[in-house]
Amino acid sequence: MGNKTKGLLALLGLGALAFWKYKKSTPEEQQAIKDKLNSAKDNLNKFGNELKEKAEELASQAQEKLNDLQNKDKVNP
Repeated sequence: MGNKTKGLLALLGLGALAFWKYKKSTPEEQQAIKDKLNSAKDNLNKFGNELKEKAEELASQAQEKLNDLQNKDKVNP
């Protein structure tokens, strides 16, 4: 059995264990888990948006630099 298969089986086992523990927990504990997951999701979305904005900013700067160089070549052939 390859490493990928073993890894997937281990991940599936951990997921099953987590699901079982979640189902056996009290409603208060379940709500705490839901809150943690929502907080992590919000943080991940925020990080993704910041990363996207930074990438767009860098692409814009690169495009401006390219345009400047092209204009210099046209003026000074």
